[in-house]
Amino acid sequence: MSSDAPLSGSAATITAGGYTAELASVGATLRTLRYEGRDLVVPFDADEVRPAFRGAVLAPWPNRVVDGTYSFGGTDHELALTEPTRHHALHGLVAWTDFRTAAHEADRAVLATTIPAQSGYPFRVEVLVEYRLDAEGLHTTITGTNTGPDAAPWGTGPHPYLVGGEGRVDDWTLTLPAAEVLEVTEDRLIPTGLAPVHDEFDLRSATLIGDRFIDHAYTGFDRDADGTATILLTAADGHGVRASFGPECPWVQVHTADHAVPEYHRAGLAVEPMTCAPDAFNAGVDAGLVVLEPGASHAASWTIAAV
Repeated sequence: MSSDAPLSGSAATITAGGYTAELASVGATLRTLRYEGRDLVVPFDADEVRPAFRGAVLAPWPNRVVDGTYSFGGTDHELALTEPTRHHALHGLVAWTDFRTAAHEADRAVLATTIPAQSGYPFRVEVLVEYRLDAEGLHTTITGTNTGPDAAPWGTGPHPYLVGGEGRVDDWTLTLPAAEVLEVTEDRLIPTGLAPVHDEFDLRSATLIGDRFIDHAYTGFDRDADGTATILLTAADGHGVRASFGPECPWVQVHTADHAVPEYHRAGLAVEPMTCAPDAFNAGVDAGLVVLEPGASHAASWTIAAV
């Protein structure tokens, strides 16, 4: 990165179909997404350190590895605790990596990096992030390719904060067609087991979010004939945003963005399609963990579009 680059990294802008997306190289981050001038995600300035994980790419795991420890291939591993208050390894290893631009066209950009083999994750994986715009919205595909000699555990997802319209999270209506929610401990958000959606977690029909707190993973989605599930977030005037994703993402983390910093507090709804469940490195393949054999690749895609 050059010395005169913005703090969020080198910038790339793509446009098509009334949409404009501005990307930042640090974390291959979606910095802004607008449709006809209307924000669809919570933006931040180019010359600003990205607020937390706003718009970042999460790999080689999304969400948390509990206590930063896991066993894979008969070997125990210990990751750095990047969420020290809860004693977890949070959101993978590339969120603060400066990606290089592998391709940039008017409506498309590809950002790339390689996760080097390291303490806690002794595997080498190339990560490609493609952002593409058309009249149907912003399509994102993350591809992980194992370029090392050993099989590697893999999971991925994005971290956008969606904007329903005027106001804040409390003012918006959410439709989340998921039948199950992953229950967690109150203090450390450690998964305790799946349950049918109930009470404030049942959002299968359009529901005003109000003051409810959510920081949970959902699964068991109602999908269309081609396997696509869609989450809908709208404001009182009917405008809004939707996130759609295929069967390669069986999980979605939803967070109402409750934050101690007033300007961040409930400014957007985190909607994070994930290829695996929280703490999948410990829960294993049943939680969606991908095992990348040497030379193998895995791709996952999602779309954000205006309503």
